[in-house]
Amino acid sequence: MADQLILEARGLIKEYGEGGMAQRVLDGVDLAVSPGRFVAIMGPSGSGKSTLLHLLGGLDTPTAGDVHVDGVPLSDLSDRERTLLRRDRIGIVYQFFNLVPVLTAAENIALPAVISGIAPKTYGPRVDEVIDLVGLDGERDKLPNQLSGGQQQRAAIGRALLSEPSIILADEPTGNLDLRTGFGVLALLVAAQQDLGQTVVMVTHDPLIAAHADEVHLLRDGAFAADLTVSEQVSSEAAADPTHESRGRAVLEWLQELGAAGPARSAVH
Repeated sequence: MADQLILEARGLIKEYGEGGMAQRVLDGVDLAVSPGRFVAIMGPSGSGKSTLLHLLGGLDTPTAGDVHVDGVPLSDLSDRERTLLRRDRIGIVYQFFNLVPVLTAAENIALPAVISGIAPKTYGPRVDEVIDLVGLDGERDKLPNQLSGGQQQRAAIGRALLSEPSIILADEPTGNLDLRTGFGVLALLVAAQQDLGQTVVMVTHDPLIAAHADEVHLLRDGAFAADLTVSEQVSSEAAADPTHESRGRAVLEWLQELGAAGPARSAVH
C-alpha cells in the first residue's frame, strides 16, 4: 500500500531542452520503496540513473510526474521546505565525494549542522559518534587531500549520516575506488540499513555491488526494463548475508539473461 512506502516515484518524466530539441532522459518511471529496504538501480551510461536519484532527493524537479516522501508529494513543498526535508530526512552520497577541500574530515562531516546554524556543543557529540562509526577517528583532523579515496568516501558517508536521515541516496559510491576499498565503503551502507534501519537507494554499474541490495532495478532508455528480488534467487543463507558470493552470481545471471551484463568486480568481499 502506498501509505507504507517511504519513497515513491510516480510517472517521472524528465526532459532537457525545449520543443523539437527536447531530450527525454526519463520516460514514465515508477518506483516504490518500503522502509528499511536496500534498493540498487543499474543501467548503462546515459540511461538516466543519476537523474532519477537527483529527482528522488529533490535536487531537481521532473518535467512531469512526482516524487513522494512518506506520502508527501515534493511538488507540494516550497524550495525551502524541500531543502529542510533533504537536510533532515535524506542523506546523499556522491561518486566524487564533494568534500570541501579547506575543511578537515571532522569539519566536512559536521558541515550540514553548521549550515543549519546548530551550535557546536549540540552537534559535537554526534560528529564524534559518526567519525567512530565510519572508522575515521585517526584521520579526523586531516584535509581531504591528505586522505585516501576510501577515507574521503567514508567522510562523505559520515556527512550523509550526521542528521540520522531515514533515507540514504548513493550515486556510484564505489565507482572511483579499488575493489577492497569499495567493498569497505559498501559495508557502511549495508550497516546503515541493517543496524540503523535506514532505507538505501544506490546507483551502481557493478553487478557484484548491486548484489548486496534487497532488490535490483534495471533502467534502460529512461524506463525500468526489469526488476530482481535478490533473496528469491538464492538460498536462505545467502538471502540473510549480503556478502554471500551466490548473490553476485544471481545478479550476473539475471543481467546476462537480459543481455545487460556489464563489467563487474573480480570477487565479492
